[in-house]
Amino acid sequence: MKTTDKHDERMANMTFASVYPHYITKVEKKGRTQEELHQVITWLTGFQNEDIQRLIEEKVTFKEFFDQATLHPNAPLIKGVICGYRVEEIENPLTQQVRYLDKLVDELAKGKKLEKILRQS
Repeated sequence: MKTTDKHDERMANMTFASVYPHYITKVEKKGRTQEELHQVITWLTGFQNEDIQRLIEEKVTFKEFFDQATLHPNAPLIKGVICGYRVEEIENPLTQQVRYLDKLVDELAKGKKLEKILRQS
């Protein structure tokens, strides 16, 4: 799926710190925990809790965030629609990675089991 250059640039320049509180609110509103959110972020990116906190404090952009990440080899198994885009069809790699994270947070908030979210079974 084609995203516009303007959309891709906006995604790249958005800070992780600006979106993270929305992730917390979304999952906690549905009865999930910050710890579960961190498990999902760790699975996708390889970041540990202290890394996540540092990236928030440094106000890194999503470009910087994913430049520092080690994407899980099963990340391409993340499929479905998020924000009107089918994640597996997004052509811009960075935009796709941001949408992978969005999709995982969405699955967590919808009550999906962690084993399924983390593509373990």
